[in-house]
Formats: sequence, structure tokens, C-alpha cells
Amino acid sequence: MPTRRGGCFCGAVQYELTGEVFGARSCHCSRCRKAFSAQANSYAVITPGSLKWLSGEDNLKKYPEEGHEGRLFCSTCGSSLCGVVQGEIHGITLGCLEDDQDIEIKAHIFVGSKAPWEVMPENVPQYDQFPDNIEILTKP
Repeated sequence: MPTRRGGCFCGAVQYELTGEVFGARSCHCSRCRKAFSAQANSYAVITPGSLKWLSGEDNLKKYPEEGHEGRLFCSTCGSSLCGVVQGEIHGITLGCLEDDQDIEIKAHIFVGSKAPWEVMPENVPQYDQFPDNIEILTKP
């Protein structure tokens, strides 16, 4: 099983990931554009329990604070590190992953609401919303 490392911009939060990273996608919805101050959020799913915090876990904050879903970010530098669904880490933001040489974006989702100035890459499936064939983004 591959082992990968990742961390935030300032280095306060570091993690190790053991297992597959799958379902890599870029989400172009207006919420992701605002949350990540970018044209999209690149994100991949991980197996629950495969991420281990190496340092800085006490530096993590969740947004939104209430509820079972959200994102964890470094309270010092603001880097978004992972997503939480039903109280468990569901996936990681690819921008904070250090060992990413073999990861390929499988889909661009919510391109129906992408920024008008963004030029989409070729040869990667694009979906106006979330794809009907969810298996392409949820199975290794």
C-alpha cells in the first residue's frame, strides 16, 4: 500500500496517508470557488481511517463548526486539508498532498457553474453537475 504525506502551507499541520487515493476530481461550483479562492477545488477520496495526523492536529479547525460535514483547515495559514462527511475524514485536497505524482483528475464537476473566465482542459470528462455515474468518483 502506498504511503503519502501532506501538510499545510505554514507546515504546522502534517499528515500521513496509507492507502489509495481515488476519485480525483475538480469541483467548479461557486461554493468551492469561494472556499478555496480559486477556479476549482481539486479533491480525492480516501479510505476512512487511512489518514494519520503527524503534527498540528490541535491547529485544525472545522468549517462549518456545526454539523457532520465540512472541511478541516489550518487555523494559522488557512490551508484546507480535508473534507469531513458524517464525522469521518472523507477525502483530501490535492493541493496539500506532497506525494501526488501518480494522481490524475478523473472528472471536472459542476462545470455548469464554473467561472466565465476559466478555460477547461481537454481530454477529461466534464459534468454540468455531479455525475449520474457516481462510481467513477467513489470507487478505487
